Amino acid sequence: MVIDFVKVVTPAALAFFVGIMLTPVLTHYLYKYRVWKKKPGKVDMDGKETPIFNKLHENKEVGTPRMGGIIIWFSALVTILGVFLISKFFPFEITQKLDFLSRDQTWLPLFALVAGSLVGLLDDFLEVTGKGKYLAGGLSLKKRLLIVGTISLFIAWWFYEKLEIASIGIPFLGDINIGIFFIPFFILVTLALYAGGIIDGIDGLSGGVFVAMFAAYGGIAFYQDQINLAAFAATVVGAILAFLWYNIPPARFYMSETGTMGLTISLAVIAFMTDSLGGGHGVFVLPIIAFPLVIAVGSVIIQVLSKKFRKGKKVFIVAPIHHHFEAIGWPSYKVAMRFWVIGLISALIGLIVGLIG
Repeated sequence: MVIDFVKVVTPAALAFFVGIMLTPVLTHYLYKYRVWKKKPGKVDMDGKETPIFNKLHENKEVGTPRMGGIIIWFSALVTILGVFLISKFFPFEITQKLDFLSRDQTWLPLFALVAGSLVGLLDDFLEVTGKGKYLAGGLSLKKRLLIVGTISLFIAWWFYEKLEIASIGIPFLGDINIGIFFIPFFILVTLALYAGGIIDGIDGLSGGVFVAMFAAYGGIAFYQDQINLAAFAATVVGAILAFLWYNIPPARFYMSETGTMGLTISLAVIAFMTDSLGGGHGVFVLPIIAFPLVIAVGSVIIQVLSKKFRKGKKVFIVAPIHHHFEAIGWPSYKVAMRFWVIGLISALIGLIVGLIG
């Protein structure tokens, strides 16, 4: 038990320190090459400008670099590979026990993290260079959804064919076999989580809520004796904390797509790995643990439906809901910290349900 705990917390600490050391170097180049939007503002799903949001953030988006998510996935990757290489070149008992890169527990979430992050990095590059289709650049929403869907299709196929997973765990009912429909279900869940990436819009907000979510799933994995998976989740937590250290208002950089895309896809993989594969209910508790993402996406859906069926009338001044709170006068730091509280509480509730269900 002690060595398992050490195996989980050690890479988390390492990832944090790697991220802290990496940040000055990355920051230097982000500012040197002016890696930020050349024109403030964004567009909605119809390609139209969003005047209220643009007014709220007109002085924030230009001059603050994007691509801050590199700190997260690169720190996690360096830590995971570093511990693995140390165990191979210095094959002592302790180094081999600390190695948590394994085919059965960490290959898939690591692939999801890196693949999603690299695609997000491409989107960020197009956005800051203004070479995308819309006003602010970047890949179109349809292209991003197609790419995320393709990555999740491969992972879903791997779950179904290689790991022979075709069921979902329901508390007190056991596993429900859904057969081949497991694949589209996994894709839909992943796309829904990716949509939750819109929570990255206020200094410090996304980092705080992602820490709570990955920590909760790390706890569930640890309880299931999936120690390598728990160590992976803890590593991501440590890397996010390093990012958050510099993203607390005023943010030195934004997480952007290279952070949110990889994190959301990876979170989906971990949720399914802590489900029937781990003898638990990781998918069932996902809406609880990821509640901040749920309300962010839900507010957008409500806003769109209201405008469509109520002759343009809106429920929120601006969506997602965290920007609504900004619009009614809440300081951005208050919005972020209150979402942190909500995220922590929902993560704890989800963790409890996941452990006792």
